Amino acid sequence: MNYKKITSFIIRSFSVFALFLFGMSEMSAQQIIEGIHYHTGQPVQVKINNGVIEDITVIDKVVGENPVFIAPGFFDNQVNGFAGVSFVFGDSDLTPEGIEKATHALWKKGVTTYLPTLTTNNTELLIKNLSILSKAVDAENMMGSIPGFHLEGPYINPEDGYRGAHPKRFVKLPDWDEFMRFQKAAGGHIMQVTLAPEMEGALDFITNCSKKGVVVALGHHNADAATVSAAIDRGAKIATHLGNGAANMINRHRNPFWSQLADDRLSVSIICDSFHLLPEEIQVFYKVKGVEKTVITSDVTHYAALEPGKYNTSTGETIELTEDGLLHYPAQKVLYGSASPITKGVGYIMQVTGCSLADAVQMASTNPAKLYNLNDRGVLEPGKRADLVLFTLDDFKVNIQQTWVQGKLVYKQ
Repeated sequence: MNYKKITSFIIRSFSVFALFLFGMSEMSAQQIIEGIHYHTGQPVQVKINNGVIEDITVIDKVVGENPVFIAPGFFDNQVNGFAGVSFVFGDSDLTPEGIEKATHALWKKGVTTYLPTLTTNNTELLIKNLSILSKAVDAENMMGSIPGFHLEGPYINPEDGYRGAHPKRFVKLPDWDEFMRFQKAAGGHIMQVTLAPEMEGALDFITNCSKKGVVVALGHHNADAATVSAAIDRGAKIATHLGNGAANMINRHRNPFWSQLADDRLSVSIICDSFHLLPEEIQVFYKVKGVEKTVITSDVTHYAALEPGKYNTSTGETIELTEDGLLHYPAQKVLYGSASPITKGVGYIMQVTGCSLADAVQMASTNPAKLYNLNDRGVLEPGKRADLVLFTLDDFKVNIQQTWVQGKLVYKQ
């Protein structure tokens, strides 16, 4: 028996088989998607390779009876929870399984990137949950959908109305040492802090955040014009859910809205769920800030997708979700976040302002990615992450057909 020939044959066979497997791997990493480009309106073919958009080609037509729009996945910078999973409140402890459940449920709504948002609560719970969330940033099953977190509070105005549904007993003055404990627990992934700039020590706190690259947002506050301007001078970049997080009765001249609208340096996030803002408010905010300085957010909570009714929070408040999707806090007659994902906001802002689909997608995808310097996503371009949504648009309602995250089909209707 010629062992040399047998050995040579085995080696050659293995090499051919290895090349075959490599080729299959390469083929499986490549995908072709067709749809109507959300910005140009042209039928296009998007080629994906290893989770990245490799090429976008204009084609004659899209195959299929009902062509779908194709756009970058939506980016929600304020997600308090979803599908029964809360990032700070709730009847049970936050778990990796819960984070995965919320993330996968958001994928079905076209949200491919989001910032889990932790609202005002006791220090120990915030540290605990930030630590749990920190492991999701690099978790393989999250596929980069959670780049970081949004800390909304506890450094806000404690007055009724301005603090919204944030529990008063946990509201406090800005504390940099405490924030550093939060950031350590989060693995350095707190990307945004929402605070009230009029609180003692807030301006220095804003300076420190800006030096560390943390985006500072103004929210749940009653700052005068001079303080708002000083906060922006120190590095504040955006107003959190403008038009909300304020008392029901405010001074018609001296209130926190005018100064934030007037300063061109400040972007605004707005909740377009048809409950938080009147159509004329959205129209005015959009006209003043324009496409470049507006971010659509949801402020969605874990009550989203639950049955209508009254619910008791872990901190003792009673919350009501109505039949038509309104989520409110009866004790203070204020809203309690939203029960509608950002998907609704994309269609609703088109309906009330007359803006184009391209503009709506920019406000829901491109602008937040730019705000947090996440340059690998938010646009439909070669070289970017293949985070994509395919959808129909029927009477201003966005109907998600497919969601792709890092080149992988994670949802199909």
